[in-house]
Amino acid sequence: MSPVVSEILRSEFMINSSLRRRTHLVQSFSVVFLYCGNSNSSGFMVPSGSEEDLHQLMDQRKRKRMESNRESARRSRMRKQKHLDDLTAQVTQLAEDNNQILTSIAFTTQHYLNIEAENSVLRAQMMELSQRLGSLNEILRFLNNGAYETSDESFTNPFNIHHLNQPITASADLMFEY
Repeated sequence: MSPVVSEILRSEFMINSSLRRRTHLVQSFSVVFLYCGNSNSSGFMVPSGSEEDLHQLMDQRKRKRMESNRESARRSRMRKQKHLDDLTAQVTQLAEDNNQILTSIAFTTQHYLNIEAENSVLRAQMMELSQRLGSLNEILRFLNNGAYETSDESFTNPFNIHHLNQPITASADLMFEY
C-alpha cells in the first residue's frame, strides 16, 4: 500500500461521533477512490491529473490543520495571558492587603508601647505610694507607741532608730518630667 493511502487510513479511520470527523472520513474515502481509479506503476489506478489533485487536496488539508493549530495556539496564548493578568491582579491585591496589615501592626505596636509606658509610670507611682504608706504607718506606730512613754527621750535619743526613718517622697509631677 502507498504511504499516502496508509497515512490516510491511519489518521482518518478512527471512529468518532462528531460530525467533523465523519466529514473528514468521507473526504478520505473519496481521496482513496480517486487515487485507486487508474493503475500506475505501483498497481493503483490513477486517472490523469488526479495525483496533482490529490497533492492539492493534501496541501489544502495541511493548510487547514496548520490554521487550526495556529488558532489553537492563539487561544492558548490568550488563556496564558489572561492567567498572567489574573495573577498580576492578585499580586497587586495581596500587596495592598499586606500594606494594610503592616500599617495595622505598626499602629497596634505604637499603641502597645504607649500603654506599656503608661503602665510603667503607674507601677512606679504605686511603688512610691506603697512606700509612703509604709512610712506613714511606721510613723503612726511610732506615735502610738511614743504616746505611752513618759519622757521625750525618744526624740532626743540619737540611738532611737524610729525617728531616723523618715519617708522619702517624690511627687508624681517629677516622674512625668522624664
